[in-house]
Amino acid sequence: MAISNDSKADTMTALHLRNPLGDNVDVPEFSATEAKNSFGRVLDTAFSQGMVAITKRDRPTAVVLSLDAYQALLDARDQALGSLSHEFDALLLQMQTPASRQGMMDAFDASPEALGQAALEAVRPGN
Repeated sequence: MAISNDSKADTMTALHLRNPLGDNVDVPEFSATEAKNSFGRVLDTAFSQGMVAITKRDRPTAVVLSLDAYQALLDARDQALGSLSHEFDALLLQMQTPASRQGMMDAFDASPEALGQAALEAVRPGN
């Protein structure tokens, strides 16, 4: 979730977050004292709105998420990790071909001068 603070001179900082759908939304705020004294209201608001901000000295210091909002964060993380895993597997598979294997063996057997020459050829324009 992306966080942005809009500072205003005489009012409490307005907190905006991106919800799981990617929309920027205003987040209901409770001071730390209000949260301590009315925690049930904080939970009800988090459940109905997805999240609430807890402020201290008019600055957001914490966010309370509903279980659905928290699960959406976990799912997004798992999707990103799954995507990277598939990308890694595809790259690894490409490196397992006989031509790739022979290329690596040639690189390990090459002299430093030959490796330097190959590096220069690889960065020359037109290659």
